[in-house]
Amino acid sequence: MTRLDLNTVLGWITPGSRVLDLGCGDGAFLARLRDERDTSGVGVDIDPDNLIASVSKGLDVIQEDINDGLHCFSTNGFDVVVLAHALQELTHPHIALQRMVDIGNEAVVSFPNFGHWLCRLHLGLKGRMPMSRAMPRQWYDTPNIHFCTVKDFESLCSELDINIIERATIAGPAQRLLGRWLPNLFASSAIYRIRRAGT
Repeated sequence: MTRLDLNTVLGWITPGSRVLDLGCGDGAFLARLRDERDTSGVGVDIDPDNLIASVSKGLDVIQEDINDGLHCFSTNGFDVVVLAHALQELTHPHIALQRMVDIGNEAVVSFPNFGHWLCRLHLGLKGRMPMSRAMPRQWYDTPNIHFCTVKDFESLCSELDINIIERATIAGPAQRLLGRWLPNLFASSAIYRIRRAGT
């Protein structure tokens, strides 16, 4: 099944862009960017199996832990840096965001919104961390270590002098308008285009 956040990200990438895909996984999205948007790209992942899968697709990939600061990449080395549904898995997400807007002219970030009303309801009624299709693992077995809401992310961007260029939200069919108007409550995921303030 195609992830809706990746469809939005794809639409935001200008054809011919130089793209850095952080946490690229098996390279499927990076290959899609290459094939559908004519991008030149580099993927970053830490898992050896993902690296092998990416290389088998003819992609350039680097094995690196995003948490180590991405020091092998120079300032303004890419047009766009993408971090799709991995922000909440990072040890220091604020440092990663700062590096992303330094490395790229702009960055695109997507994440699950833990402020969604179903998460709140589940926690309020059951007193246990929620599980869903987007978050299918138990709290002790999840890669998510920093739970983030739409408001949290926007506040962090403000603190880090990062400008939000554009925001899109993912919500259920009956809640699409509410997801746009009240994203912290009704968006299940959020996608942002951001860049360093003053650029």
